[in-house]
Amino acid sequence: MSENLTHHGADGLISAAQAAAPATPIDLVRETELEAVLQAGGEALKALAGVHEFNAREGQVLMIADAEGKLARVLFGLGKGVPLRPMLLRALPGKLPPGDYRIGAAPDGGEPGLFALAWALGRYVFDRYRGEARRSDRPRLVVEEGAALEVVRRTAHACALARDMINTPANDLGPLQIETIVREVAQAHGATVASVEGDALLEAGYPAVHAVGRAAVPHRGPRMIELSWSGGGAAAPQLVLIGKGVVFDTGGLDIKPSSGMRLMKKDMGGAAHALALARMVMGAGLPVRLTLLLPVVENAISGDAMRPGDVIASRKGLSIEVGNTDAEGRLILADALARAGELGPDLTIDLATLTGAARVAVGPDLPAYFTDDDALAAGLEQAARSESDPVWRLPLWAAYGEALSSEVADLANDPAAWAQAGAVTAALFLQRFAPESGAWLHLDLFGWNGRGRPGWPVGGEAQAVRALFRLLEERYPA
Repeated sequence: MSENLTHHGADGLISAAQAAAPATPIDLVRETELEAVLQAGGEALKALAGVHEFNAREGQVLMIADAEGKLARVLFGLGKGVPLRPMLLRALPGKLPPGDYRIGAAPDGGEPGLFALAWALGRYVFDRYRGEARRSDRPRLVVEEGAALEVVRRTAHACALARDMINTPANDLGPLQIETIVREVAQAHGATVASVEGDALLEAGYPAVHAVGRAAVPHRGPRMIELSWSGGGAAAPQLVLIGKGVVFDTGGLDIKPSSGMRLMKKDMGGAAHALALARMVMGAGLPVRLTLLLPVVENAISGDAMRPGDVIASRKGLSIEVGNTDAEGRLILADALARAGELGPDLTIDLATLTGAARVAVGPDLPAYFTDDDALAAGLEQAARSESDPVWRLPLWAAYGEALSSEVADLANDPAAWAQAGAVTAALFLQRFAPESGAWLHLDLFGWNGRGRPGWPVGGEAQAVRALFRLLEERYPA
């Protein structure tokens, strides 16, 4: 199971030497360019476009045959194409017959690497549990060999890792399985891994992680996983990545309704994203000291489950009143953030499928992020635009912090109803535990495609990972 997750290779990218025959060109066409393309193609092409009502709208495909009836050329619509949206090409692998293709004509400003990456992301399938044999006769894209291809593949495989992990059901992806995957990734990149589990978490100083996960059966008990890797010397900047790893979230004693529990296998999406990002950092050899912290638990229900009204300790020394057992993700992240602070980081990034409120605010496609570092925010915004990997900044509105007050503890894990802004108050809760040194960035993401369409099948989705990696590349140039 873990080998499949960490060595996903179905990216559909090949070199010219691997192509079995001349590759069919795919010409990328804006609406404003279509008339000229049709004029150049003659009356037959005009007639074909008319029959198929091809207007170069976003995602439209027109397949053109030669005199023998064989596919000779493909037109792919980019719509108005301003700004250019390379990720539209994710739809292509699902719309084309088997064969080898190449990007032919493309608008100025289009990056071949992004086109290839879009193809690889769109070719992803999760078929582990399907009885039929995996298809091998799917379309492939011919790209130039070299460093660019390696970068695209590294990115595509990291995103596939995150999506595979999110898609895998909780019965096959518990805390132990996540640790196994982390260890395989670490071994491939010369990193080390330490893990603390079960009651040992109390002695090691992770009481909040223990409190959330202690209700699970022993073989699915809580653990704190810490990966360490250095791409530079002792003076290299310290980067800490943190991912929320709730392998399944019942809501605890404040149990979720069945509709709210149905997708909770994906509540470890933050851990999957953080691991994917760490893999990209190590694969690129960025000159940083990297620490990956994954608090991994199952929020289960048993006689030992934490209760509403309980007061639990945290690694930072702040006491937390549990107002709602379904606000568990911020509890385990609190301990991880406190651990990050002990490392003197230059930058700390935590990723989590944390609040439904963030989805109400910006919907499923836009990960919300929070930081009080405006320069860091500007860098992420630029990286997101460059990578066609959108994010949206929400405010750390300090006045709402009062909603986290408790009459019996230092703070509560559920905000008072008057504040309403659940994503903001969750971020403010985490800010209380964030490192005092360096910058801190919190991402509240969905990690899931709820509606299926070509290139975006229903299931796990990697969000903001590419934008974050571009940010890190620019912050820590090799």
